[in-house]
Amino acid sequence: MTRIKQREDKDRLILKELIDKMFELAGHDLKFEDVEGRKDNWFQQHTMTEAQNEEWRDWGIKLIMKKRRYNKYLADREMRMLDLYCGLKISDSKYGKEETTEA
Repeated sequence: MTRIKQREDKDRLILKELIDKMFELAGHDLKFEDVEGRKDNWFQQHTMTEAQNEEWRDWGIKLIMKKRRYNKYLADREMRMLDLYCGLKISDSKYGKEETTEA
């Protein structure tokens, strides 16, 4: 097995752990295998709270630091990119709600 193939396999396993944990913390009965390869916006079809998202990101940073031997800055950057790319929609976000004005 080539070094590139080994790296890809390791990256896939880390991604699997991160996605599985995201679904677990959000309370969804899904796994990485259920969404792997899907081209639709599956991450917009499910939600998690802001607190669940923060817990997932904190957990993921620690996992990435351990598995990839990244420092906290790089691990945090990696988690933020993953959250942007395929993180679940935040259900209680103050930014997604329309503001109502009283007349």
